[in-house]
Amino acid sequence: MSDAVDRLAGLLGRAAMEVWGDMPRDIQEALFETAMKGRATEREELARLLHEWHPRTLHPARPG
Repeated sequence: MSDAVDRLAGLLGRAAMEVWGDMPRDIQEALFETAMKGRATEREELARLLHEWHPRTLHPARPG
């Protein structure tokens, strides 16, 4: 990616983190899964960060 695309993607990512707790759960999950494609080792780290920033988004495990 170009420097401009990286910079703009970073801005969008930070904005998403700021409003994370206000997003519907399905949108949170879609963004999280898209961000974590091919990044299994970072999955827990990002989940922990989001839950620390927005503790009310800590969801119980889904049945199944």
